[in-house]
Amino acid sequence: MARTQVLPGGVALQPRTSTSRLIAEALRAAIIEGVLLPGTPLRQDAVAQRFSVSAIPVREALRQLESEGWVRCETHKGATVSPLLADEAREIYEIRASLESLAIGLAIEHHTAATLQAAQDCLQQARAESDETLYVKHNEAFHLSLYQPAGRPRLMELIDTLHRRGERYLRLKLDRPSHKAESDNEHAALLAAVQRGERELAQRLVSEHLLKTGTLLHHFLSQKQAAQTPSKTGRAKRRTVSKPADAAAAGAVVPAKVPAARTAPRSRARPT
Repeated sequence: MARTQVLPGGVALQPRTSTSRLIAEALRAAIIEGVLLPGTPLRQDAVAQRFSVSAIPVREALRQLESEGWVRCETHKGATVSPLLADEAREIYEIRASLESLAIGLAIEHHTAATLQAAQDCLQQARAESDETLYVKHNEAFHLSLYQPAGRPRLMELIDTLHRRGERYLRLKLDRPSHKAESDNEHAALLAAVQRGERELAQRLVSEHLLKTGTLLHHFLSQKQAAQTPSKTGRAKRRTVSKPADAAAAGAVVPAKVPAARTAPRSRARPT
């Protein structure tokens, strides 16, 4: 629950939900669900109109999504939904492997019966979860529960940021049930190593788990990109035929499926 903040002099500020955060959450959900596809333009004025707000919280929301890797903002071109890139997926998991190996090594001797039970609960919840959105949350909670006892807040912040940037890619892996089952089994082996206090094994297992995921995603996205790359002749024909569609896409707005009413205030009050 949010707490009231007290400024010097006894001035109290009541906590309020950020309009920009609500907009970011709605757009993020639309990207996850495939309503907003990679490359879709996100015009600020259209987004502001859709959510009945000024341009200020929209800019803040797009900056937040850009920092998380969901949106790409370019000068004179505006914002578009970020593409899924093979090299980015691999790099995210390479960095995660390094940071999370460090974190689990620092945390392992500080685990208690309570923290190990919390990690076990997260593991069981993830194993039993069939909904992709909820599984991603349980997956993140499991990983973070293994590192939290390290007491390294800045390290945890970096890891959390990478989890958010990698969420879109993880969902590609979850499309195949066999990969989820394999991942759950690797999580169980990792937790067992932590429970036994085997630092080097735990570090190796978490690193291998993440690097394997990065390699899998890189291979999948590389194949997909190669399959979608047309020949020069086909590209010329497609360019000629698709001009009207391209022109329409240039003015794309937020689809009506994006839920505005329940995620952002309809008034044009000054954003918080």
